[in-house]
Amino acid sequence: MCGIVGIVQKDNCFTDLYDSLIMLQHRGQDAAGMTICENGKLSSRKAKGLVKEVFNQQHFERLKGNYGIGHVRYPTAGGNSKEYAQPMYVNSPYGISLAHNGNLSNTVELAEELFHSDLRHISTDSDSEVLLNILAHEISRRGENEPSPDTFFDAVKSTFKRCEGSINVVSIITDYGLLAFRDKLGIRPLSIGSRNNKGGGKDYMVSSESCAFASSSYEFERDVKPGEAIFISFNGEIYSRICAEDASLNPCLFEYVYFARPDSIIDGVSVYQARQLMGEKLAEKIRQEIPDEDIEVVIPIPESSITSGTKVARTLNKDLAYGFVKNRYVGRTFIMPEQNLRKESVRRKLNPISDEFKDKKVLLVDDSIVRGTTMKQIVSMCYKAGASKVSVASAAAEVKYPNVYGIDMAAKKDLIASSMTKDEIKEFLGCDHLVYQSLEDMVQSVMELNPDIDDVEKSIFDGKYPTNISTEYLANLEKIRG
Repeated sequence: MCGIVGIVQKDNCFTDLYDSLIMLQHRGQDAAGMTICENGKLSSRKAKGLVKEVFNQQHFERLKGNYGIGHVRYPTAGGNSKEYAQPMYVNSPYGISLAHNGNLSNTVELAEELFHSDLRHISTDSDSEVLLNILAHEISRRGENEPSPDTFFDAVKSTFKRCEGSINVVSIITDYGLLAFRDKLGIRPLSIGSRNNKGGGKDYMVSSESCAFASSSYEFERDVKPGEAIFISFNGEIYSRICAEDASLNPCLFEYVYFARPDSIIDGVSVYQARQLMGEKLAEKIRQEIPDEDIEVVIPIPESSITSGTKVARTLNKDLAYGFVKNRYVGRTFIMPEQNLRKESVRRKLNPISDEFKDKKVLLVDDSIVRGTTMKQIVSMCYKAGASKVSVASAAAEVKYPNVYGIDMAAKKDLIASSMTKDEIKEFLGCDHLVYQSLEDMVQSVMELNPDIDDVEKSIFDGKYPTNISTEYLANLEKIRG
């Protein structure tokens, strides 16, 4: 999971790129970067760290131009050193800079093709570098000195045919403009916004989430369609084409549960409304599985479960308390690479308010339970704070299978629901009751808000991958993550 943004506007775009990356910081805290074009010259800055740590006044003065791209990253493929920070760059043809959100599932095969057939060298094991070189090769082999938007669209069409997985991209074609495209299943989100500029024309922004538009007074226009490519010239002319013949809309279900900000709209679905519906349906399941007298107060785990947790409390007619103080400067725990780091991070991230727990029967609502180690520590915190009973409700169904579309969640062996029964998980967590949201209710919560969605990508819950995923790929993934 990463965040990407591309801008074409009349004025210098550094500030708007910076503000947009701040709005997308929740999608990655490992590294940040941007590339901006001015008069055929690309200027870049990328490094490990948060957006506010990577950029300063010096970069504001140096990075100038009216179109550019930005990226926030956490490592899903490749390493976590600064060499893997994006955007990435190749000088042929024209000079192309690219930022990617997603995962290629046939990276090894493509790297071999690039070396032996396309005669391109790959310097890292990043799937994003592979994708960049595939795109560059497909543009290059058309051999046009003055490429048109159709040139780039034809190259994207060929890229789609060669690449498997999820490939949301924003890229700069030096001297020409911004090229963006979304994977043919629409797994990862991508949307476009615009605003009127002082010259009487329009500025455009393409972003992983619509929440980024507000920071720079852009207005949400629409979601980029699955398999669609958009080209915006440096002077603001916009073109689009569906470049995948077998495109369908299958947004990632976990975006609505956890990743996306609640103020985003993804494929016509308000993330906030989806989480409210999930909370309402979860409450009905809680009624069936937990005695009413065993719940006095509902406490959501901040922050992504607050919306669903609040709805749970209202539906059950129970007191609602925000019983944890969250340190907002600690990153998301389940994507941290080492178990010890996750344990230390939980203690730094959350601190209970004892008054909300003492002698109370508490229902904790969290967005999901992945490894179970974080929730185990939280349950322990509740008892230490004086809770008489602690029940746990997950707004997501049991996570049982590895993610292959841009979420470095865990190896399958580390997913607690893949190896334990519900009763065993409850014993491991040390709680009195445990309730999981049903997968059917999760899907319905999204689909009823937009019936035009073909399906949702839910492979982490049911193990059904909508693209060709080989057993060899899964075995290698387990080796990398394990």
